[in-house]
Amino acid sequence: MSGVFGRVFGKSKAQSQATALASLDKLNETLEMLEKKENLLVKKANLEVEKAKNFTKAKNKRAAIQCLKRKRLYEQQIEQLGNFQLRIHDQMIMLEAAKATTETVDALRTGASAMKAMHKSTNIDDVDKTMDEINDNMENMRQIQDLLSAPMGAAADFDEDELEAELADLEGEELEAELLAPTTTAPSTAPVRVPTAQQSTRPSAQSSKAEDDELAALQAEMAM
Repeated sequence: MSGVFGRVFGKSKAQSQATALASLDKLNETLEMLEKKENLLVKKANLEVEKAKNFTKAKNKRAAIQCLKRKRLYEQQIEQLGNFQLRIHDQMIMLEAAKATTETVDALRTGASAMKAMHKSTNIDDVDKTMDEINDNMENMRQIQDLLSAPMGAAADFDEDELEAELADLEGEELEAELLAPTTTAPSTAPVRVPTAQQSTRPSAQSSKAEDDELAALQAEMAM
């Protein structure tokens, strides 16, 4: 039954859209026709003005007035055509707005239907069931990993407390040995460097003493 209603309403919606498009096309054609008529009447009105000027120059007042009367009639028709065009523009704007509104409502209705279908395919009970299955699988995996990591064979008989106590004793013995070990490293002595100034003064003092000895020997020879 819903399929029948969907086909009926879908067909009516398509027909309404086609009707709106046909109406817009008809209004556009009518608007173009009115614009052409308006341009033609404007030309005729201008032509009557030129004729009136020529008759005025020719001193034919009666003919000039007739031209002005026809110009007024053309202007009235131009004004009437302008009103027609304004009404057509209003009608086109209303149709376009209605068409946009209809398309917006259709889009919203389509989105709502899609969301409703998604909610039907995923209800809260299915989500809870899925989460429970995931948690059960994770718990099973944890138990399997615990079983695989448990010690097997002779290693399973070892007492963890005894092993930790033995390790603590070993660490204490190592620390005690480090504290009792003598320090054999002697302090290093840096070599003593003699200043350059002192090294250079010793040769000069020796040379001065030799000169004094030579001078004393010379004076002794002169005294003899």
